[in-house]
Amino acid sequence: MSARGRHRAAAIAVILPAMLLAGCGGAPATPPPTTSAAPPASSLNTSLDTTAGTWAAVVMGGSAAQDNAFWQLFIRPAGSTSWRLVTPPGTADNGGLILAGGSGPTLVTGFRPSQDLTFTPLIQTGNGGQAWSSLDPLDAALASTPDALAVNPADGQLLALLSGGTIQAATPGGTAWRTLTSPQVLAATPSGRRCGLTALTAATYTPAGIPVLAGACARPGTPGIFTAGNRTWQAAGPAVPAALAGQPIAVARLTRTAQGITALLTAGSGPGTSQLAAWSTDGSRWTVSPPLALHGAALTSASFGPGGTTAIITSAGRGETITAAGSSWQPLPALPPGTATLAPGPGGTTDALAVNRGTLTIWQHAPAGPTWTKAQVINVPIPYGSSG
Repeated sequence: MSARGRHRAAAIAVILPAMLLAGCGGAPATPPPTTSAAPPASSLNTSLDTTAGTWAAVVMGGSAAQDNAFWQLFIRPAGSTSWRLVTPPGTADNGGLILAGGSGPTLVTGFRPSQDLTFTPLIQTGNGGQAWSSLDPLDAALASTPDALAVNPADGQLLALLSGGTIQAATPGGTAWRTLTSPQVLAATPSGRRCGLTALTAATYTPAGIPVLAGACARPGTPGIFTAGNRTWQAAGPAVPAALAGQPIAVARLTRTAQGITALLTAGSGPGTSQLAAWSTDGSRWTVSPPLALHGAALTSASFGPGGTTAIITSAGRGETITAAGSSWQPLPALPPGTATLAPGPGGTTDALAVNRGTLTIWQHAPAGPTWTKAQVINVPIPYGSSG
């Protein structure tokens, strides 16, 4: 780590305990206005680009009610167009997989508790899923959101959003977990009061290793994004277009990519809901996309690829992509049946990962192409009945 990086890490090491102490004695949160933005429904079906390649988590098998839904992890290695199955063995994954990219090729996977499991196993790989090693587990349940786990790229520290909304932080390897903040404590800070924070939805780090949290705000036109600094949490969200200044804003996704941080903002509610993407290299200065009207649909999956590319699927079955340098959202052709998530690739290509019980079919779309082309089929052995 450079001298500058060591100084920043040292500063954060001082800031976070101070924030923790301040939080424990914080005043009760001011009741938010009644017109609040509900946190958007999130899907754990997603993909994430790292230096090792593109990772995708999708649910396969059968009914979750009958414990036959099993989450699977795939990777498209860097420089390759083919996918392979790399689900870590030996850990029950019915509850969902949470992906967190670390420095270089490192990926940490959190297994959300299900059935009789009461803690969150954490497993790490540094070689594209060829080998996995267990970290100390988190003695709590991760939230059911794809950005509930983050790895500090500077030193490997972990950040976790729990199912009850509390944020915990841990030393590298997942040891010595401690409470960092909670929705109630953050809502009582000056930044939280100005936002009218109603819930936390995501946690990540800036490339420099500064914690960033996101949530839903009751105050119209205010994206709930906060960074650690000056012994408290600072408002760090982007300015939204003037036309949306009167709309409630919720942060649906917030994740660190190779280029910095990408956020997905949901503005408004009901038929007037729209989606925006935002990009930042440092967690404070943002570039915001034009709004995408959802026409009454909801976000069902969001993925992030090379060059800041963002791809989404809506409940209306639409697929849309946008790049950090792009000027507008680009619609994709009608999605293949069973598409669970999209995976942006190099050169503007997009893969659609379609699930039919134990079969994953990869469909590829070239830029400006009129159709999808079947590229690969992976048959996954699903242990039906093993979790009953």
